[in-house]
Amino acid sequence: MVTATQRRGAVDHLKSLRVSERRACRLVGFSRSAAWYPLKSRSDGALRSRLKALAEWYPKYGYPTLHDMLVIEVQVVNRKRTYRIYQEEGLQVRTKKRKKLLRPRAPMLVPEAINER
Repeated sequence: MVTATQRRGAVDHLKSLRVSERRACRLVGFSRSAAWYPLKSRSDGALRSRLKALAEWYPKYGYPTLHDMLVIEVQVVNRKRTYRIYQEEGLQVRTKKRKKLLRPRAPMLVPEAINER
């Protein structure tokens, strides 16, 4: 799968070889309007550090609760972005293993009359 950034790079390369932008976009399969759209650099540094701090402070909370806390703080709006950073940082909630009740095995008594058991 080719990403949009790779397609944009291919269009720029073809344009440097004196191919028109229209033809380059058609060859690469990239939208001309997307080629003109300015790139926004996304810095997740502040969000990443705040998410890690909240996960340390509340170790039992999963990403949905932490996301809601970030929304209240007006740090983030997109749930998928929070989940992506949560996964990249390895902030999984540890699930407790179920404790198995240890009971000694006792042989079952055989009833000797009707309705005894």
